[in-house]
Amino acid sequence: MSKPVGPYTPIVRAGEWLVTSGQIGIADGVLADGFESQLRQAMANLEGLLVGEQASLSQVIKTTVFLVDMSVYAEMNAIYTELFGDHRPARSAVAVAALPLGALVEIEAVAYVGS
Repeated sequence: MSKPVGPYTPIVRAGEWLVTSGQIGIADGVLADGFESQLRQAMANLEGLLVGEQASLSQVIKTTVFLVDMSVYAEMNAIYTELFGDHRPARSAVAVAALPLGALVEIEAVAYVGS
């Protein structure tokens, strides 16, 4: 898991809920090259946070995806579907002017870990 790039906590437990901060495609302090690589790394970072709390992507109930360029929306959907499998959390996809460190995509999630 990469160190946060700002003054925030990467994941917070609130009772039976987990809330993640936005994850970008960074590993070992280096931003992945290109949109697909960044999205895959951001999702790996997200999954790593969840696993650290004994949770998984299958427990995610809501995501927000921030995109610098909406022309990659279809590509994002294909990769997102591949990585989440048959699980379909509620989702928002938002176009933004810029992201930290020049990232092309950022994803945050809320997971329910109760019974």
